[in-house]
Amino acid sequence: MKVVIIESLGISEEEVKKISKEYISDIELIYHNTKGSIDELKEWGRDADIIVEANHPLSEDIIKEWKKCKLLVIGFTGVDHVDLDACKKRNILVCNCSGYSTSGVAELVFGSLISLMRKIKEGDNNVRNGLDKTGLIGNEIDGKSFGIIGYGAIGSRVATIAKAFGCEVYCYTRHPKLIDGIKFVSLEEVMQCDIVSVHVPSNSETYHLIDKNKIGLMKKNSILINMARGPIVNYEALSEALNSNLIGGACIDVFEEEPPINANHPLINSKNCVLTPHVGFATKEAFIKRAHIIFDNINSYLDGNPKNFIE
Repeated sequence: MKVVIIESLGISEEEVKKISKEYISDIELIYHNTKGSIDELKEWGRDADIIVEANHPLSEDIIKEWKKCKLLVIGFTGVDHVDLDACKKRNILVCNCSGYSTSGVAELVFGSLISLMRKIKEGDNNVRNGLDKTGLIGNEIDGKSFGIIGYGAIGSRVATIAKAFGCEVYCYTRHPKLIDGIKFVSLEEVMQCDIVSVHVPSNSETYHLIDKNKIGLMKKNSILINMARGPIVNYEALSEALNSNLIGGACIDVFEEEPPINANHPLINSKNCVLTPHVGFATKEAFIKRAHIIFDNINSYLDGNPKNFIE
């Protein structure tokens, strides 16, 4: 059984092989700890029984070259970068690593939010340039209404932390629940919270879910956070709202394409926003956890009980 990892998992080959042995002992494991070209991806996976990758876009042009592949393990939560139809056509089972980055993404929500609300970037700049706190009066999270769009693993984790900060938590989801301390309401009501955080998958139903009209429902001092996927938010509309002072700010970790983003992107020169280059998942702890999930997925598949598979 040949397992080929075609993209860096953020940890060393030694660590990867050590973790793999905790789950499977009789596989040939090849780890390409580099970013390959399209031609290299085709070649690396050509004779693999199982292929592991993270967030490199996988088109049918690549997948059709993997003649032997029966299992594709995505070392990511989202799979919108993979041509799932091409996988189905070739009877390739696809599974993901849901849950590995829950803590990392949720923590970045509040790290970015605190940076924006307490003007940490500006404060650092002032200290380095011999200035004082003039113009740096910030705001507290405590007491704010906190709206969450999507109540999966990350959304629920964000809700827990928001409650710990003293927020009144509201949530919009297609499947409302009875949970103490959380009010499940409509999307329109969530958009009227002081802070709005997006945590839904990217698909045809959520494309530009947060559009000009939804942003228009937000308060003048409210903040929009997107740590999910870029296409969920219309960034042209968000930029316009920021630069016209229609909302208070934004914290964005994801874009329409993987960073580096185009210098002409509307958010590059927008006011009152904290931008990070898709690092929500990128912690040492998350990478270790991801490797464990990957090999647990493979072991479960080999045992005839696949888990985390995408239907």
